[in-house]
Amino acid sequence: MGINDLPAGQTAIVDSVGGTGALRQHFLDMGLIPGTEIKMLGAAPMGDPLKILVQGYSLTLRVAEAHQIQIRKSEKKAVGPEPPLDEVGYNPNDHEEDPHPGLGEEGRYHSRENEQPLPKDTVLTFALAGQQNCGKTTMFNVLTGSNQHVGNFPGVTIDRKDGQIKGFANTIVTDLPGIYSLSPYTVEETVSRKFILNEKPKGIINIVDASNIERHLYLTIQLMELGIPMVLALNMMDEVHGNGGSIRVNGMERILGIPVVPVSAAKGEGIDEVVRHAIHVAKYQEVPVRQDFCSPEDNGGAVHRCLHSIMHLIEDHCNQTGIPSRFAADKIVEGDTDIIKSLELSQEDIDAIEHIVEQMEKERGLDRSAAIADMRFSFIRKLCTKTVVKPRESREYLRSRRIDRILTGKWTALPIFLLIIGLIIWLSIDVLGTPLQKWMENGIGWMAGICQTGMSRANVSPTIQSLVTDAIFGGVGSVVSFVPVIVLLFFFLSML
Repeated sequence: MGINDLPAGQTAIVDSVGGTGALRQHFLDMGLIPGTEIKMLGAAPMGDPLKILVQGYSLTLRVAEAHQIQIRKSEKKAVGPEPPLDEVGYNPNDHEEDPHPGLGEEGRYHSRENEQPLPKDTVLTFALAGQQNCGKTTMFNVLTGSNQHVGNFPGVTIDRKDGQIKGFANTIVTDLPGIYSLSPYTVEETVSRKFILNEKPKGIINIVDASNIERHLYLTIQLMELGIPMVLALNMMDEVHGNGGSIRVNGMERILGIPVVPVSAAKGEGIDEVVRHAIHVAKYQEVPVRQDFCSPEDNGGAVHRCLHSIMHLIEDHCNQTGIPSRFAADKIVEGDTDIIKSLELSQEDIDAIEHIVEQMEKERGLDRSAAIADMRFSFIRKLCTKTVVKPRESREYLRSRRIDRILTGKWTALPIFLLIIGLIIWLSIDVLGTPLQKWMENGIGWMAGICQTGMSRANVSPTIQSLVTDAIFGGVGSVVSFVPVIVLLFFFLSML
């Protein structure tokens, strides 16, 4: 059955994912992978859209989209125990003894030998990347202050904001559109990927919502696969702590191999540390230590062998085009035509890659795109198990849910909606609109009288007088008198 057939409160297992091309890839990037457990949280009063719990976060789908996701009922958990991350040398019990912060040159999260900084006059360019509603714009405003330039990305009408980091000359931060992943499903995702691959910024500042970290880390590991110096800013940490949660920042730094900084962009907390780390990793071009998120132990190592075989096969092409080999291998398996075309692979290489991928699909039991998405979410689950203490539901969220039970209830939503719209119309027309409309009509009539008197004294032609008083003041003025009503109506609708 489809997800839309699942009753509220029930759990099920994703059996198959429909759709084609970019749409299906978008489903997979959202975590709707065959074998994954989901829970139906509820539906809107008219039954569309639906809200489900998947991969530890809430996802809203239209019924038409949900119908393409086939599920089967099961009482068993889809996700089994994950192998430990022992290979990174992380002991979850040592986070309290290990203070934070510390810069890369102090060996905080990894050690480098013979580091050579970029020339002094090099402009350090940064891409500010993150998903929607993660606080990215707030972070950009705090970083740049009023020193911003707004334009469009080449060839598209998507806002592009550039600015200099306050107090640091020769720095440029570009605020990229909010995106879910680097798979080209939307124009924003295409723009962001092209910017990073073509413009080649010296560093990436990745903003994630710490209160919804499982969902946001999917983009993080895709960005790390690009092999560009990067800082991970855990935004809204004040909300996480306020609701009883926490994140073991030091452990996350060790596992990911990049600086991880807890911040609250709205309060300006942790921003200085983000800037220090970003300037450092960009200046010394310290790329993420970890760019490989598959494991030889996971599911027999089929995905691991597949990706590394393709990386070896396309290494020369990647060096010529400047596309990171790990990122390219993932995208080739996903069937990304843009990347395949950019690499200019020979037919022999394409045939060999297809054979490798087919063998992986056979061993893994998933199609190629689902296997890559599952590999990423598997790593995220292991990472969060080691480093994240989930916060409880906030008082604000619980209060909002109680209000929603009435405002979006099955039997109460539509009557309340009609009541609110009726109230808006009543206020806009009868209570506030009509007095203002009469005031404006009186004002227009007063002005028409003055003009009529003046033209009569000046012996203006009766035809001209009629044109001004009857047509302009009478006709146009009667239309203009409706402006207060329209303004009030749009004001109340904007508040709604």
